[in-house]
Amino acid sequence: MSKDLQLSRALVGGSFLVMGRAGMDLMPKPDGTAIEEASNFLADLGGSAANVAVGLVRQGARAALLTSLSDDAVGRFCLQRLRHYGVQIEHVAQKKGEQRSSLALSETRLTEHQTVIYRNNAADFHMDIDQVRALDFTRFDALVTAGTVFAAEPSRAASFYAFEKASEMGLPIIFDIDYRPYSWASPKEAAQILSRAGALADVIVGNDEEFGFMAGDFAQGLTKARSLLGQNEGAAQLVIYKMGHKGAVTFVQKESIPTGIYEVEALKPTGAGDGFLAGFLAAQMQGLPLKDALLRGSAMAAYVVARAGCAPAMPDGAALSQFIASHSGPSRPPMIT
Repeated sequence: MSKDLQLSRALVGGSFLVMGRAGMDLMPKPDGTAIEEASNFLADLGGSAANVAVGLVRQGARAALLTSLSDDAVGRFCLQRLRHYGVQIEHVAQKKGEQRSSLALSETRLTEHQTVIYRNNAADFHMDIDQVRALDFTRFDALVTAGTVFAAEPSRAASFYAFEKASEMGLPIIFDIDYRPYSWASPKEAAQILSRAGALADVIVGNDEEFGFMAGDFAQGLTKARSLLGQNEGAAQLVIYKMGHKGAVTFVQKESIPTGIYEVEALKPTGAGDGFLAGFLAAQMQGLPLKDALLRGSAMAAYVVARAGCAPAMPDGAALSQFIASHSGPSRPPMIT
């Protein structure tokens, strides 16, 4: 049985546990306005895990978010927006104290784009192992997370425990490296912990810089990505190596699948990775062949960067299908040796 068929069959129930941060995004209005020149801001949901969860729901899946939020107005705002988008929130804990939910100011422009993120004493890093113990993993078909959950305790220990429980239940673990230096004590620690997490995952997604970082040499990113495929028992079934505007290459068994991108006039550079992951996983859930699922993920990434916001930019299935049908098609895939 092919690896992509195994993943498709595992995801057919369409119930995802998404682990990681949710936060408030503030976007200067009108589009194109710099933060320092803005007098009006639009608030909506953000945070990589929340964005992926919204994207999955919009594509017809069910998604529950596992995280912690601050017990204040910003945390309550995030809960309200998660409910609005149909994300299940029974596993979201509100933490009392001085920890705070993430706040991001992000411009809707490409030229001199600025995103300023406030994550001092981040509430999501206070997700603890008791939250994981309370989960019924039989309700879910897959665990999805990004590397940020491993950047600090107690979230790190809770996240590794979630990986352990998901593996015991036979759930695929989908891991987006999502390396953000400001979240980590040191690059050395980040490389060690992210490599440990990657060795436990079934699907690993990252860009060329992230794989290069894990390798300790940016020129060796592609070699690192290949090495994560089947390097030991329980190692990755799929490794997706993204190269921005050049496209991506996916490694599965002894095969590599290069794919292009859907070129658009982007409004901003943020949200593409979250859109790609949600679109790819939803397409696998729907039983699409691996290459078609990868291209649908690429199309969703393009759709998101062409619109304001991240969570609010996620398309539903009909909108994404219409976008693909009206587009000239993906670009030439990259040449990989």
